[in-house]
Amino acid sequence: MVQLLGPQDRLLRMVEGAHPDVDVHVRGNEITLRGSAEAVRAARVLVDELLHMTKAGHALGEADVQSSARMLRDETGPRPSEVMGEAILSSRGKTIRPKTVGQKEYVDAIDENTIVFGIGPAGTGKTYLAMAKAVQALQRREVERIILTRPAVEAGERLGFLPGTLTDKIDPYLRPLYDALNEMMDPELVPKLMATGTIEVAPLAYMRGRTLNNSFVVLDEAQNTTPEQMKMFLTRLGFGTKMVVTGDITQVDLPQGASGLRLVTRVLERIDDIHFSRLSSDDVVRHSLVGRIVDAYSEYDERRMAARHERDEAAEFANRAERRTAARPAGPRDRMPKRGRS
Repeated sequence: MVQLLGPQDRLLRMVEGAHPDVDVHVRGNEITLRGSAEAVRAARVLVDELLHMTKAGHALGEADVQSSARMLRDETGPRPSEVMGEAILSSRGKTIRPKTVGQKEYVDAIDENTIVFGIGPAGTGKTYLAMAKAVQALQRREVERIILTRPAVEAGERLGFLPGTLTDKIDPYLRPLYDALNEMMDPELVPKLMATGTIEVAPLAYMRGRTLNNSFVVLDEAQNTTPEQMKMFLTRLGFGTKMVVTGDITQVDLPQGASGLRLVTRVLERIDDIHFSRLSSDDVVRHSLVGRIVDAYSEYDERRMAARHERDEAAEFANRAERRTAARPAGPRDRMPKRGRS
């Protein structure tokens, strides 16, 4: 019961927030729900699911309650205990598992396909879950090594000259991958595996000319690849290798030119054994504000695109009218000489 309530009954308050028409009271090990029959039924389903997950050893957090409530609104979808029941990895007292329907479908797609693209906004767990699956595959000896890569593109800033060796210069771009690795594995083991080449963290430019066999390869921040870089990366695929490509096509930092991630969704969409998982703000598992920020920017972009479309249509209409006027043959009045002033 303590696990279900959370610190300062915070999780219980979130259950009340998900069902505002229901009053929730706890006395000892007994939970009482008061409200209309329909509202109480919906709230009880949520409480039962949360109790089931706590009994299964799932340490609940606020994001879990929010995701569970959202899943249960869709009565035809999977139950929260089914989505969150499968643990990918357990390390240092922390269990990594999918927390939304979209994340569960993404993880299942990684198991079932050779190349998977995880496309979605920040906070949806694209890279984190892919790296967890990579570590899981290495621990199960399904692959011989893990290769993590991302393009070294500045996020809208000019950092200028960076001192140190080549490794010192590129490490800042790869730091998020190192941080995730240290969360999923023993920090003392990671340097040893990197020294032996079992784990490799490298910029995308280092992939050229290689064939990657028996590996689990994760390309992060793929929206910042050019079409040529994306083709180069995908053609590194060797035997026994699985690739996961992650990115957010709304946050392209390329100074100019098209994003390779945008193009590849049109080029490879219908090829077997390649899967595109599209995550949304519903799959955000960070602070609840992140999902609302993502939605606000999406709405702004839609309004801006609609306004641009209207301007383009108006300009095209004006151009067509001007071309028709220019192509019209001159009439008698047009050919009359103008009289000068007397």
